[in-house]
Amino acid sequence: MLFIAMCTVLSCTDKNPDHLDLSNATLWISPSLESSFKETAKTVLVQEVQKRTGLGLEQGDTWKADPVIALALVGDDKLYGETVPTRTQDHPEYSKEGYRLVHGSKGGKDILWVLGSDARSILYGVGKLLRMSDMEQHKFSIPKHVDFSESPQFAIRGHQFGYRNTANSWDAWTVAQFDQHFREQVLFGANSFENIPFQDPASSVHFKVDPQIMEVEMSKICDKYQADYWVWTPAPDDLTEGDSYEEGLAQQEDFYARCPRLDGVFVPGGDPGDNHPSVLIPYLKDLSKLLKKYHPKAGIWVSLQGFNREQVDYFFKYLEDNDPDWLTGLVYGPSSPPLKWEREKLPKKYRHRFYPDITHTVRCQYPVENWDQAFALTLGREPCNPQPHYYAKIFREDVQYTDGFITYSDGSHDDVNKVLWSQLGWNPDKDVREIVVEYGRFFFGPKVAEASADGILDLEKNWAGPLLENKTVPKTLALWQRLEAENPQLADNWRWQQLIMRAYYDAYTQNRLAYETGLETEAYKILAKAKEIGADVAMARALDTVQKADTQKVSQDLREEVFKYADKLYHSIGAQTSVPKYNARSAERGAILDFIDYPLNNRWWLEDEFKKVGNLKTEAEKLERIDFIRTYDSPGEGSFYDNISSADALHVTSKTDDAIDYLWENDGLSRKRLSTQLFQFTPTLAYEGLDPNADYLIRVSGYGEALLRANGERLKPTKYEKGYEEFKEFPLPKELIKDGKLKITFDKPDEENLNWRKQSRVTDVWILKQ
Repeated sequence: MLFIAMCTVLSCTDKNPDHLDLSNATLWISPSLESSFKETAKTVLVQEVQKRTGLGLEQGDTWKADPVIALALVGDDKLYGETVPTRTQDHPEYSKEGYRLVHGSKGGKDILWVLGSDARSILYGVGKLLRMSDMEQHKFSIPKHVDFSESPQFAIRGHQFGYRNTANSWDAWTVAQFDQHFREQVLFGANSFENIPFQDPASSVHFKVDPQIMEVEMSKICDKYQADYWVWTPAPDDLTEGDSYEEGLAQQEDFYARCPRLDGVFVPGGDPGDNHPSVLIPYLKDLSKLLKKYHPKAGIWVSLQGFNREQVDYFFKYLEDNDPDWLTGLVYGPSSPPLKWEREKLPKKYRHRFYPDITHTVRCQYPVENWDQAFALTLGREPCNPQPHYYAKIFREDVQYTDGFITYSDGSHDDVNKVLWSQLGWNPDKDVREIVVEYGRFFFGPKVAEASADGILDLEKNWAGPLLENKTVPKTLALWQRLEAENPQLADNWRWQQLIMRAYYDAYTQNRLAYETGLETEAYKILAKAKEIGADVAMARALDTVQKADTQKVSQDLREEVFKYADKLYHSIGAQTSVPKYNARSAERGAILDFIDYPLNNRWWLEDEFKKVGNLKTEAEKLERIDFIRTYDSPGEGSFYDNISSADALHVTSKTDDAIDYLWENDGLSRKRLSTQLFQFTPTLAYEGLDPNADYLIRVSGYGEALLRANGERLKPTKYEKGYEEFKEFPLPKELIKDGKLKITFDKPDEENLNWRKQSRVTDVWILKQ
């Protein structure tokens, strides 16, 4: 249960609080803490204060010190002669991981107590102290009379940090960088970190440390901060093949023996892997024996990702019949059975962990809702993606069914999202803006906290709805440009760098979209005159017009800033924003520079189409095809067209409800029409104002099947092509639209045996008045 006691006298956000000056404070640290952890707690507080103020806090053990910052356990009686504040056991600081931050005064001496239920809790109290303090050069203070306490609602609060080449920055990190980063995550409330071991040392050119060494160093770092160390370790793809079963066990045992600390081993059922539970379960049971040999308190966890119905039923029947003690819990990840159902089906003795994707924007568990295609095609799957309100909504909807979470992450670009989830793990009702302000206060300083929070929240607004209509984008850039100019001391701060880069990137993309869309509109006006000037002349002039996007470029000053910050990020944290320039693993892995100039009009498609038209034999055939190209998305009076999943689609009522919302081919450099690259599997559309006396034809483009229903009635096609940029056509019976209203739905075909990349999808829908 969550307990929170807020500041009792003065709010930490009052404009003119009466502050307690801690600039000359002496540290008291409870002797009852383990010696190594006493050193950790002292080092964290002293170093983090010194970085921000230049002050060097000293540790003491005399009652004469004033003021004092006292780090103690709630079970302590006295500390250097002073009575440790106590309350009844129902207060938060007595719960697991709970802490209390309270200012006491006695005999004119000020003591700021940081009280924890255990060693780990002390660091959470220190984190809150640092997040609410005012720290500037030679200044360190906190509101007087503060009395704040809390304990977390969720027991598992962590993030995945896979030291592997797919991560778009971490494979370039040192042990010291991971140590600092894990420390910062703990100070915001995280208690778990999950690595992905068994990486090939030759798999990344960025590795500064052998992965087999780093996977042990991460274990040591977690132990240092009293955080849980987890690992994500898939079973061999086919446990029945050769010696893979025994080899898998041997590899795991070697790892267990090398780790000084290990708390959880998560084996995904699928993604990757394709083992039936009848084979996977014995393997997990054997793993548990090896794990207990080296780490008696550690647990085995498994997910049902990719399991079909029979496999899911088999797994739960096994639990029902065998009630195994070797299994600790179940992990819910992408392609698992429904979350709420899974928790209800799982016996209460087992724990349930969430594995949410907070790092990706498309082709993922939680794609950005109503994301403009211009961003999807340029920023791609792993840009800097602070979305505090969106992920808070997801958290509040889904985490309630679990014992907590370790998020899926593949880089530093989702840093704001990590902090948000860690904090919501303590208090799901905490104000989103308050969390973001604390983020800014801790990483950027008190003078910038409010403004940087505005900037972060505005970056999220940049992604809301059609980009051409978004008036927030230029305001966001102006805010970050002002902060950039006013705070040169933050120029080397990687969090600062990636946020400012996003502001420039968004503005450049918006300007380019407006320009290139205008060029395409002009090109279609030229094509409308094809009968007068001839098909070949019209195509040549139209092509010259749209290609001005390449020959007469706009907003190059904004583009240069993006590249400048990308280079800063590469040198500060190894962020790989380009495949050729910074050796990103692949185009999908954060390579935003490689797509910054991807066409935002259909000039590539037009180039290819005009070549086809040029090969037609007669002028009449050419003119007919040109007219189709020109009116592709504007079918005329009384007709309707929708680019499925486009942010400005007028009649689409569904949102992307799965891992896909645009086509990925040719490493992201598809030459298909832009509308072809946006799709849904089973969209819904709604129309009003149809003429009940008119004949209509429903045309659908996409890939594979399209099992279309109109107002619930399954329609029969008169044309049924299944390839990209081919068409299916369905005559619409008049009796179905007597009231002028139409709802289109699509039944999902039975394609469970197909990889999602080959499953049917819909890209464009027309209602054509005949």
